[in-house]
Amino acid sequence: MVQNTFILTKKIAKHGKQAIIVIPKILQERLKPNTIVQIKIEILGGEE
Repeated sequence: MVQNTFILTKKIAKHGKQAIIVIPKILQERLKPNTIVQIKIEILGGEE
């Protein structure tokens, strides 16, 4: 059975003026262009 749900805890990175979330390379094969994903963002901490 192929797993379709992954929980990632990530630190937000910067790319120029953009804030980005870097997706792990192990998901690269599953996340091709035109793949639709659902992203839920819960802020756990960081700058006040």
